[in-house]
Amino acid sequence: MAEKLTTTIATISRFHSFEVALQLQKRQALKRIYSGLARRFLKRYPVDAGALQTFPWYQTPLEAAQRLKLLSPARSMKLEWLAKTALDRHIARTLPDCHVFMALSGIGLAAGKAAQKRNIAYICDRSSSHIAYQNELLRAEYEMLDLPYQPISERMIDREEQEYSEADTIVVPSGFAERSFVERGYAPKRLCRIPFGVNLTSFKRVCDRDDEFVVLFVGSPGVQKGFHYLLQAFVRADIPGAKLKIVGNPLGETAKLLEKFPVPGIEILGPQFQPEVVRHMSRASVLVLPSIQEGMALVQAEAMACGCPVVASTSTGSEDLFTDGEEGFILTPGDVEGLAGKMVQLHEDQSLRDTMGTKGVLRAQNIGGWDGYGDKLVALCFALAKARGHDVSISEDRLASS
Repeated sequence: MAEKLTTTIATISRFHSFEVALQLQKRQALKRIYSGLARRFLKRYPVDAGALQTFPWYQTPLEAAQRLKLLSPARSMKLEWLAKTALDRHIARTLPDCHVFMALSGIGLAAGKAAQKRNIAYICDRSSSHIAYQNELLRAEYEMLDLPYQPISERMIDREEQEYSEADTIVVPSGFAERSFVERGYAPKRLCRIPFGVNLTSFKRVCDRDDEFVVLFVGSPGVQKGFHYLLQAFVRADIPGAKLKIVGNPLGETAKLLEKFPVPGIEILGPQFQPEVVRHMSRASVLVLPSIQEGMALVQAEAMACGCPVVASTSTGSEDLFTDGEEGFILTPGDVEGLAGKMVQLHEDQSLRDTMGTKGVLRAQNIGGWDGYGDKLVALCFALAKARGHDVSISEDRLASS
C-alpha cells in the first residue's frame, strides 16, 4: 500500500518558508519545519505545534542585534555563517523520516547529504539569483557608485555552490533567478521554477488613492533595491507636487545615496506594520521597484492586490507576476530615463492608472494566493519521491479543494 507523501522544510528565519509549510500542511504532506527563530516569533503562522522545531540559539540573537544596528557588515556576515552552519548540523542529526527534504540555500549542505544517504530527495530552495551571479552584480554596482562593498564570503559562495551540485533539484521563484543559473552552466532540467504567491487576505485595497501623485517604494532603501536609480528618476521626472514615500528600514548606505542623489521633500517613513503598508499601497499612485537583483519581490504582487500599478526592473521577478503595459511597466535595471518616463506617463494619464490598478487586482487574485505554489511543489515532491523508488500517494481531493 502506498505511503502518504511527507516533506520536511528548513529555513534560517521566516521568509516564504512558512507559507510553503502551510501549503504542505493543508495537503497533509508536512512532516516538520525547522527554523532558527524562537517559537514566540513564529506565532502568526498556524503550523501544527508538533511539526515545528526551532533552533534559536544563534539566529534569534543575531536578528535582534541586526535590528538594533549593533553589528558591522563584516561581523554580521561571520555570525550569519555560524548560525547557518550550526542549524544545518542540527538538522542533519535530527532529520525525521520523510520522502523529501527542502532547505533554504545556505543551511542544507550537511542535512541534504544526510537526507540523500537515507534515500530522501533533497531540494535546494534558492529564493534569489545564483549566489556568485548576485555577488558579481552587486560588486559592479557598488564600484560604479564608489561605495564600499561587503562581498559575500568565498566560503559561503562555495558552500551554496556545493548545495546546488548535491541537490536533486534547485527550486527558484522567477525567470530572472532561473536565467542566472543557466548562464552559469546549470542544465535547465536541474531547475524548477515555482513563483511565490501573495497573501490576499491581508493585501487588498482598503481606501481610495490620494489626490496628489505619490510614488511609493517598499523595501530596504539601498543599492540592491536600485534605490539610487529611483532617486535619480524621480528628480528627472520633475512632476509638480509629486511625493516620494519610502517604507522600509534605512540601511547604513541609505544616507550616502541620499547625499549623492538628493530629493527635496522625500518622506522616509521607516518600517511599518503590515496594515500600514496596505494603506500606503492602497493610497499610492504607483509602486516603483528598480532592483539590481532579487529572486522575486512579493511587494509587487502585494501592491497589485491593493490596486496600485507597479514599475519594476526585470531583476525582481516582475515578468512572472504581471505583463508589461498591462498591470504596470517592466524595465531593464538602471534605466533612469525609462523610470522617469513611466512615472510621467502615469501622472499625466489618470485613466491609465485606474485601468492598471484594476487589472493588477485581478492579476493578483488569479495568482491564487499561495495555493498555486503549493500545487506545483507537491507535484514536484511527488515526482522526486517516485524517482527515488518510494511508493507514495497524495490526497487528490485535498489538492483539488486547497
